[in-house]
Amino acid sequence: MLDADFFRRWMAATAASVDREAERLTALDSPIGDADHGSNLQRGFTEVATTLEKEAPDTPGAVLTLAGRRLISTVGGASGPLYGTLLRRTGKALGDAGEVSAEQLAEALRAGVEAVMTLGGAAPGDKTMIDTLVPAVDALGTGFAAARTAAEQGALATTPLQARKGRASYLGERSIGHQDPGATSAALLIAALAEAAGE
Repeated sequence: MLDADFFRRWMAATAASVDREAERLTALDSPIGDADHGSNLQRGFTEVATTLEKEAPDTPGAVLTLAGRRLISTVGGASGPLYGTLLRRTGKALGDAGEVSAEQLAEALRAGVEAVMTLGGAAPGDKTMIDTLVPAVDALGTGFAAARTAAEQGALATTPLQARKGRASYLGERSIGHQDPGATSAALLIAALAEAAGE
C-alpha cells in the first residue's frame, strides 16, 4: 500500500529530476516553444517540494492536491495549469484514504490524465504530454517500471509527429523532428514515480 510518505517521495524525486533536466527541457522547448519549459517547471516543482516539507499533508490525495495547487499558482505558461490539473484531479480521485493501492493510483491517474485532455483539448498523437501519460497509465497495471518504460518510449515517439496542440502547433511541419518538451517532462514525472517505488 502507498501512504502519504510515498507521495511526498514521488514529488521530491520529481523536483530533483526536473532540477537536473531543466536545461535539457528548455533546449527541447527552444525550437518549438517559448524556451522556458525547464525553468518554469523547475520553479514550480521546487516550490512543491518546499511546501510539502513545511506542510506534510497526511493522505496521498492531500499531497497531490496541494502539489497541484502550488504548480497552478507558481508556474507560468500552459504547463502550470496542465500539471496542476493532473495532480489535483488525481489527488481528488484518491479521496481521503490514508493508504491507496497501486491499482487505485492507476485509476486516479487515469482520471487526472482525462482532466488534462479535457483542459488542453489534446489527444494521443497530438505531440503533447498526453503521448507520454496515456501509455504510462496503461502500463501502470503491470508495474511502476513498466510505466516508466512506456513513458520514455511515448516521449521519444513524439519526435516524428507534427504538433497539433500547444505552442508548437503554430510551426506546422517545422515541428516535425523535435521531441516534445511536455512529453519529456511527463516522462520525468513517471520515472520519479518508479524511483519512489524503488523500481
